[in-house]
Amino acid sequence: MSTITEFIDRHYQHFNAATLKDASQAYCDVLDEGGKMLITLAGAMSTAELGKSLAEMIRQDKVHAICCTGANLEEDVYNLVAHNHYVRLPNYRYLTGEQEEDLLEKGLCRVTDTCIPEEQAMKHIGGPMIELWKTADAAGESKLPYEFFYEFLRTTELDYQIPAEDSWMLAAMEKNLPIFVPGWEDSTLGNGFAAQCIKGVIKKSTTVRGGIETMRELVSWYRDTSAEGKLGFYQIGGGIAGDFPICVVPLLHIDLEEEDIPVWSYFCQISDSTTSYGSYSGAVPNEKITWDKLTKDTPQFVIESDATICAPLMFAYILGW
Repeated sequence: MSTITEFIDRHYQHFNAATLKDASQAYCDVLDEGGKMLITLAGAMSTAELGKSLAEMIRQDKVHAICCTGANLEEDVYNLVAHNHYVRLPNYRYLTGEQEEDLLEKGLCRVTDTCIPEEQAMKHIGGPMIELWKTADAAGESKLPYEFFYEFLRTTELDYQIPAEDSWMLAAMEKNLPIFVPGWEDSTLGNGFAAQCIKGVIKKSTTVRGGIETMRELVSWYRDTSAEGKLGFYQIGGGIAGDFPICVVPLLHIDLEEEDIPVWSYFCQISDSTTSYGSYSGAVPNEKITWDKLTKDTPQFVIESDATICAPLMFAYILGW
């Protein structure tokens, strides 16, 4: 066995392992039939350095759009420019309150076992991004959050602290991949933009286009892309990153009365959330049939595991590594 794909084909025969293999092969089937795939990113996938495999998925046209939280959008760039200042804490479960406060004083924001050096990252990002917002605001321009990030990456001189090929945002910029970011204000830079508006530095809060504009762009993209062939949905985690884009089908069918629009042709979710108490993150795929998001014929997979383990394995399988 010389590849990860061959290893998975041989050893992943039952339970969650078999689902991972089947979902990976079904993902490949969508692409082999000329279809396209939207990926959603919840949680701290950028801080988990998912870019090491996701970037190559983007470069090889295995991903055609992304819907992610504002945190994932910015944290891949944080890692790009401030990786040397990240601190890993393998014994995070045993930290005292005093130790947590010490991390706060050092400007280290902890995500499980990894501390993000936001102050170090913002030294490289904050000032240039504010200038891009101000320029757009003065010109009466309005852009989606990811468009400002692409402009930042194209125009700002940066010293990368990780290999450029490990950044999924750089790969997405090079492909001009659409990135839909619902609830962007729930992020460090989103908070910063709100502050600039409150201070009066930015005159129009619409300079960064918000949720309704993001949904309008998603509707347009879905119409065009689904008309070309199969369109799949690959969901990491749950929350708004997953719920926002999958709602585009009932919006088109019910609210816009466009009944000829196809539903998603593939659905896979990696989640460790249990199915209970109305949790979207833990909702099984067949529940989505009742919401006009999938049909009984849609290939549906739930891998009940940790996405930081499973997503790179699936990407490796799809890439033929």
